[in-house]
Amino acid sequence: MKHLAQLADGDARVALNALEMTVDSVLGKVNREAPLPIEVTQEMMRESFQRSTLLYDKDGEEHYNLISALHKSLRGSDADASIYWLGRMLYAGEDPLYIARRLIRFASEDVGLADNTALPLALATFQSCQVVGMPECDVILAHCATYLARCAKGVEVYKAMKRVKQTVEKEGGLPVPLHIRNAPTKLMKELNYGAGYKYNPDYEGTVEQDYLPEQLKMRKFFNEGLVDDCKVADGDAS
Repeated sequence: MKHLAQLADGDARVALNALEMTVDSVLGKVNREAPLPIEVTQEMMRESFQRSTLLYDKDGEEHYNLISALHKSLRGSDADASIYWLGRMLYAGEDPLYIARRLIRFASEDVGLADNTALPLALATFQSCQVVGMPECDVILAHCATYLARCAKGVEVYKAMKRVKQTVEKEGGLPVPLHIRNAPTKLMKELNYGAGYKYNPDYEGTVEQDYLPEQLKMRKFFNEGLVDDCKVADGDAS
């Protein structure tokens, strides 16, 4: 066990995967009805650990390839591909909480307002994984991934936030209009902070009032029904 712990650098999940691969390898070479116990040598564990590392390096290219495959399968509404890539990651030793965090992001970025139950489900999935842990939480993650793959998709909030980011980077810190500024002191009121603000509940219907900075009065960050002017770069969405 000490040798296995050293090979796995203290990562229990990696150690368990390597041990399982070792046992499977031994069983594949001998009669499965052979009496127990089965002898597992240090050399066998070393070989299995090397194979496990090659199959999935959590800091390497394959880690990012697999999460990208999962994200794109979810976005493409392919439930079968989604749970396949999910399973590949889990059984290679990926942290289930990492996957759960990615599902939370997906629920807002790619599903968004098209299905407002997706985000609470993804958050509940994360919390459930914290409570249950592996291996039992695999079906919880699969449940969430299947729902996210099958549900309606919408990216209007995601794209609106990208437009906001682009605007802030280009325009900088534009001043808050005086009429919607906070005015807790007498001096601020004398400087016309809050002056002319229309308190919406005092009016019936829509109140004609500007909320954006003067330079952005006509700017629309939500662009429903119009030609999209916010292209997503290849590296922006996994």
